[in-house]
Amino acid sequence: MATYTTTNPTTGTTEREFPGLDAEGVERVLDQSATAFPGWKDTPAEQRASVLSKAADIYDSRKDELGRLIASEMGKPLQEAVDEAELAGAIFRWYSEHGPDLLEREELDPQGAAESVVQTRPIGSLVGVMPWNYPYYQAARFAAPNLMAGNTIILKHAEICAWSSEVMAEILHTAGVPEEAYINVFASKEQIADMIADPRVRGISLTGSERAGSSVAETAGRNLKKVVLELGGSDPLIVLDDADIDQVARTVAKARLSNTGQACNSPKRIIVPNRHVDSFVSTISAAFSQASVGDPTDPEVQVGPLSSVTARDNVVAQVQDAVEQGATLHTGGRSSDGPGAFMEPAVLTGVTPKMDAYSEEIFGPVAVVYGVDSVDEAVELANDVGFGLSGSVWSPDLDRAQQVADRLDVGMAYINEHGTTLPGLPFGGVKRSGFGRELGRWGMGEFVNTRLRRTAKD
Repeated sequence: MATYTTTNPTTGTTEREFPGLDAEGVERVLDQSATAFPGWKDTPAEQRASVLSKAADIYDSRKDELGRLIASEMGKPLQEAVDEAELAGAIFRWYSEHGPDLLEREELDPQGAAESVVQTRPIGSLVGVMPWNYPYYQAARFAAPNLMAGNTIILKHAEICAWSSEVMAEILHTAGVPEEAYINVFASKEQIADMIADPRVRGISLTGSERAGSSVAETAGRNLKKVVLELGGSDPLIVLDDADIDQVARTVAKARLSNTGQACNSPKRIIVPNRHVDSFVSTISAAFSQASVGDPTDPEVQVGPLSSVTARDNVVAQVQDAVEQGATLHTGGRSSDGPGAFMEPAVLTGVTPKMDAYSEEIFGPVAVVYGVDSVDEAVELANDVGFGLSGSVWSPDLDRAQQVADRLDVGMAYINEHGTTLPGLPFGGVKRSGFGRELGRWGMGEFVNTRLRRTAKD
């Protein structure tokens, strides 16, 4: 039986342990979720929306408490943690306001019949496998639209986020979601595979690593289950030659250091005209070296620990490997002294396609800056990886920037911002970054039966 452990990455101290699901637990959970589905499905959409609205209110009222919890659980700087709790609440509120309309039937051209309509119906019990880097947001963007649609949910969060996952379940149950309609489980990978294979489960959503996504997709495919995957990213950020280099460099530094660089859609590959590379690197390196690293509950701290010592060591090793292979390290890249999973933010240049860092995702506070001689070269470099989550283009000439952004092979392209996520915007990638969409009306369309009802003329 797996045990989930909460270890504070700031201190290295284990704070809580949670017993995993026992051998009989899988069958019990599957039965409860499937049994709850008819009642939740038949609950009027307006009533389900009211429940989601109450959940949003609770997130808002408890945001400070929720922020402190994940600051200690996975190391997110406190203000960012509070902001994430607010964003989760905003997602529940968006679906409470727009969900009923999104479920309304659509009248089609009858095409010779008395009536042709499309109905949107839930499909049943879903399994969600969530990551640790945005504990509230990631779970909300899966749970909110699917609860609104009338599906029931079995949620397996990351092992290090057991505490916050319990609180999220408590919030939803307090708001009025039946306990069997949203079940938080501390399950092993093998138990999740068993759940996915079970006919009572109708769909699976995973946000996580490529390896996890591949495993889940394989099991889902063998059992003909719908799956949504949001996997890794190595987002390009293209700076055009007419941009304010210093201003963009400072903005990019802040974006790359957000959540200690542990975001799939963080700007990981920064592409700058060669004539501006030295200036850009000087500015971003200064910002990285001056960023305060430390206890995430300290409001003056900008960069907290990574999620674990293992995660920190992996990122430090990636930086060291890049340097050994010929890249230039301008600042940082070392583990910090003392307890906790801290490292000095790093800036690399000179990374080439022959180096591991060119194609790997670096999931930590590391900026890789590339120099190019043309826009065509920038676009080619931007698209020359297996990932395709998001990307951005920076320029005061919006028409030109949009033309460049339209050439990026990504699921989300931004102009003069990067990685913006809002409840009404679709989120998802292409290529090795996964498939399917979350949030907005698109998030309501993944795990529903879009059913045609056609009535012939007399």
